Amino acid sequence: MRRALIVILSILFITGCAVFASNSLNQKYGVEKTVNREADTSKEDAEFYNDKVRPILDNRCVSCHACYDAPCQLKLTGSEGINRGGSKALVYDGTRLLAAEPTRLYIDAHTPEEWRKKGFYPALNERGQSPVANLDGSLLYRAIALREKQGSFNKPVLSEDYDFSLSRNQQCPSIEEYASFEQKYPKWGMPYGLPALSSAEFNVLTQWLAKGGKMPKEKPLSANMQKLVALWEVRLNEKNPNDLKGRLVSRYIYEHLFLYSLYLGEGNDQRFRLVRSKTPPGQPIDRIATRRPYDSPGVKRVYYRLWQDPEVVVQKNHIPFQLDESVYKRWYSYFYAADYKVTKDPGYDPEVASNPFRTFQQIPTNARYRFLLDHAQNTIMSFIKGPVCRGQVAVNVINEDFWVYFVNPSVEYNEKTARFLETQVQHLDLPASSSSNALPLSSWVRFSEQQKAYLSAKASLIKKEVDKKHPLDVSLIWDGDGHNENAALTIFRHFDNASVVKGLVGQKPKTSWVIDYPLLERIHYLLVAGFDVYGNVGHQLDTRLYMDFLRMEGELNFLLLLPKADREKVRQYWYRDANQSIKDYIFSDFIKVDVQTQVHYKTKNYQSELYDLLYKHLAKVLDHSRDLDQSRLTHKEISTLKHLETLKGGGLRYLPDTAIVLVTQGGEPKEVISIIHNKAHSNISSLFDEAAARLPNEDSVTLVKGVLGDYPNALIEVDENQLKAFSDDVANMATEEDYSDLMGRFGVRRTNPRFWTVSDGIARLNKEARPRASGILDYNRLENR
Repeated sequence: MRRALIVILSILFITGCAVFASNSLNQKYGVEKTVNREADTSKEDAEFYNDKVRPILDNRCVSCHACYDAPCQLKLTGSEGINRGGSKALVYDGTRLLAAEPTRLYIDAHTPEEWRKKGFYPALNERGQSPVANLDGSLLYRAIALREKQGSFNKPVLSEDYDFSLSRNQQCPSIEEYASFEQKYPKWGMPYGLPALSSAEFNVLTQWLAKGGKMPKEKPLSANMQKLVALWEVRLNEKNPNDLKGRLVSRYIYEHLFLYSLYLGEGNDQRFRLVRSKTPPGQPIDRIATRRPYDSPGVKRVYYRLWQDPEVVVQKNHIPFQLDESVYKRWYSYFYAADYKVTKDPGYDPEVASNPFRTFQQIPTNARYRFLLDHAQNTIMSFIKGPVCRGQVAVNVINEDFWVYFVNPSVEYNEKTARFLETQVQHLDLPASSSSNALPLSSWVRFSEQQKAYLSAKASLIKKEVDKKHPLDVSLIWDGDGHNENAALTIFRHFDNASVVKGLVGQKPKTSWVIDYPLLERIHYLLVAGFDVYGNVGHQLDTRLYMDFLRMEGELNFLLLLPKADREKVRQYWYRDANQSIKDYIFSDFIKVDVQTQVHYKTKNYQSELYDLLYKHLAKVLDHSRDLDQSRLTHKEISTLKHLETLKGGGLRYLPDTAIVLVTQGGEPKEVISIIHNKAHSNISSLFDEAAARLPNEDSVTLVKGVLGDYPNALIEVDENQLKAFSDDVANMATEEDYSDLMGRFGVRRTNPRFWTVSDGIARLNKEARPRASGILDYNRLENR
């Protein structure tokens, strides 16, 4: 009772302070009223914002304030996010029992007034517009002024009163609460836990905010770009309302590309998103706001439109895709030229719409698979960069690094295989069919039984068909048709996030996947189309648990290429010390394929030899752009760094998950190298107790050219003349203190006065190396040690 009374009194005290502050601000500057900052923005104001203000916001603020995980939902990636302001509600909340109402920028509300009704508070002054009021009443100004007041850091490692954990307790004060916040957290100005803005940067933002934070409207599209938009919108919206085939194909394309950043041809920087609209081409877009891309639109006819994305490019959620004539030619051959008929609209009933094998049953399987393979990296990247891929529990379903191959569509998808999928649709339901409020335990049991039944039927099909008609050897693996680099991918997990790149990068991994069409489609509808970031804890756990089944299926497909007698031994090694119930499932007779591989092995080291054979099979299409050999470093420097990839265990355990190394020459940026820490596990079947499965003596590192990973944990600066010393220090690490010494010598910690200079150098080289794929990195996971 005493504790409850204290809590109640504290809430009343805080509330009372906020009310007092609000009254004080009202008395000084008038009552809050939303401001249209675009209405009276002069040409001079627009140029000042675009040329001076926007670069500072992009390069100093967006690194923490972007996407769903922006602190306090304060997105600074564009003017609409700034106008929306912040919220005390969390988007990522692993404890909520009921699904939350979505608050997606540009979708769930469109004006400051609408956002205020949803609980968002302003980041800029919305009281009387005067220079003093605009600064005193602006959260952005008060935050950077608080950091300016704090001054430079006086210790290399920040004190424990800074909280950089992913699930940290966010304060999210409104302007009425900020005076109290400043007193309680005097060190928490912005940029949080990073060097302050320079005097010039601070003055620019102060000048902009004092004048009311005016932001110009987006520039209209050029005449040529409008023609391109119109062309693609015509292609995606057949004029004949009875053309069921065209409408179903467009729906399929939309449900797979809705997260992509679309570029219309070479040399065009404008980005578009494919959206559903109530209005046809030629009219303003009236966006259909649903939780999922396949939810009922509530209108008789859906139109697929290209919406210009006004936000700055953020690498962690950027999936670039170019729409050009070669893409349309391929799509036409897959979907439109093929001889088939669509006789009915599948509708949007949840049980149908959440299962692509039901919804798109009338589109040939081969066409769907070819479409996904065309841009397989993006297909996989959608769940790597989509909202599902956030946090340890979300990504501990995959190993630290593994290679991905795909089943050859020309040997798998014949008429009989298509009929097989038709008979299995009842076993291919996905968790999203239970909506965003789910009960995970009962769902897991149901889905595990369905998965067993599907894999059992699949094993029977393989036994009947593959051994007779197609050899179970490397020809089963898609070779990219001799030109497509998407045929081989590498996935890296970085503890609480992940990356996917083209090519077979790094050393031979512990595990690999072979993905066929049903698996690829289910991954997308589980983790992308069907995932609701605002769903309850049950929905989120269902998604994570179901992904276990899909990972095991991909691994099982790979094991089929190993000798039958060796498969179980390899799988036992992959799942050392796993829970018995997991082992019972993995080694169940239901999912065993009693077919011998037809790969002719010459050694007893089957898995390693298989990797070599697949490497040779895919040699023409392997992407080598991440190889250190492609860097600006000398042969000697590359050899020095590559030595680190031969190390195992020891002090590697103390390295961060990802570190970006800026190599300099005479003080000027020369090259960027990423160091990826591959953390070994006995198995990855545990949902929460991952630490118990860690095997640090089996850890390794992978070094690649350029920036790999969107959430660096550490920045390092090494002059080319010091690469040998740096490499030796990493190799000789034995304790946490050794790592601290390494960072003291080469690291660019959060507190380092050169932090922003190094950050800018990395960004410039990143943009230079990958002009379209690069973007602003996320600094929320920078370590403090």
